[in-house]
Amino acid sequence: MTSSVNNEGFQQLYHTLNRSNVCDELLGSCYAPHIQFTDPFHQVQGLPNLTDYFSALYSNVEDIQFEFHHSLQQGQISNVRWTMTFRHPRIKSGQPVAVEGCSELHWQDGLITAQRDFFDAGAMLYEHLPLLGWAIRKLKERMQ
Repeated sequence: MTSSVNNEGFQQLYHTLNRSNVCDELLGSCYAPHIQFTDPFHQVQGLPNLTDYFSALYSNVEDIQFEFHHSLQQGQISNVRWTMTFRHPRIKSGQPVAVEGCSELHWQDGLITAQRDFFDAGAMLYEHLPLLGWAIRKLKERMQ
């Protein structure tokens, strides 16, 4: 399987995922059974744990979409840049929130064995909480 097919399959998975279809079978089309997944909030190991984590995430959002920008491949590692736009009833009063990020993917036999997502957790969550959000925005303003 070529690297572009791998990245395209990853992108297709995230275009397909929603709260009603998160399952081992769907995730197993891209992820190895021993997947190691890390993002700014959690680290999970194994496909069943990844499925549980994604099920919890997707059950709380009203809408989620990914726009993929470009990817780089070197050997069995690829980096995919994306923008995630989601709506959550308790974040930003249910208005859309857009977060830019990048996924580092490690491939073996056409499946992802490790994924590390990089994104600004503050831009995703903390900046939209009433008191904490104000403090984070002020701090960012002072640092610029």
